Amino acid sequence: MNKKAQVTIFIIIAILIIAAAVLIYLFYPKISTTLGTQENTPQTYIQSCIEKEISNAISTVSLQGGSINPENYILYNDTKIEYLCYTNQYYKPCLIQQPMLKEHIETGIRNRISQNATSCFNSLKSSYERQGYTMDMRSGIVTVELLPKRVITTFNYTLTATRGDTQKYDSFSVILNNNLYELTAIANSILQWESNYGDSEVTAYMTYYHDLKVEKKLMNERGKIYMITDRNTGNKFQFATRGQVWPAGYLISV
Repeated sequence: MNKKAQVTIFIIIAILIIAAAVLIYLFYPKISTTLGTQENTPQTYIQSCIEKEISNAISTVSLQGGSINPENYILYNDTKIEYLCYTNQYYKPCLIQQPMLKEHIETGIRNRISQNATSCFNSLKSSYERQGYTMDMRSGIVTVELLPKRVITTFNYTLTATRGDTQKYDSFSVILNNNLYELTAIANSILQWESNYGDSEVTAYMTYYHDLKVEKKLMNERGKIYMITDRNTGNKFQFATRGQVWPAGYLISV
């Protein structure tokens, strides 16, 4: 009986050891992150430092008609919304103001984050030097790309970190899930209708794209505001147009 009891105890202990090993295998990465023992690589450092700034820049250009600092705009709910198709004359169709809207947005985001990017890389260099690394860093150009369902920001910085062995990094990328590319494409389609015919039928877009909500707000002589919203994510792109405007009090005879 004693031998059987001892065997049973050994079996139970073995099962507990195996269970503990499985749990450690499954949850160690999370435990490491919580305790701060997971290595903070240059890539994760830069992403953590600048990701919010990129997200804020995307939000700003999306709500302001594609511009960080709108110049020709309509003020709506305390937001400056750029005219992307505009004429200051009555009865005339509008002229598209940003024929390369996607590139204009990419440039705006890049200019907005450039200063913050420099600060993040300088902070990264200082952080590693405090840990005993010898750092060689050379700055490079920053590019922003609107791509299907994502925005990719690439920092062409060259970084060499030496402490015993040497690690070299040629570029850093931050990828955000955002469908600004798709929203911009719809905006360009609306702008073509506005410039050619003086108006656009928003319900047609919602018929083809069920995930989109497309609104048009008439602002009297000031023109219109279009709002394109992704129903799933809440991402929005809005812009203003002014074309085929009739003077106040003008009566059209039938």
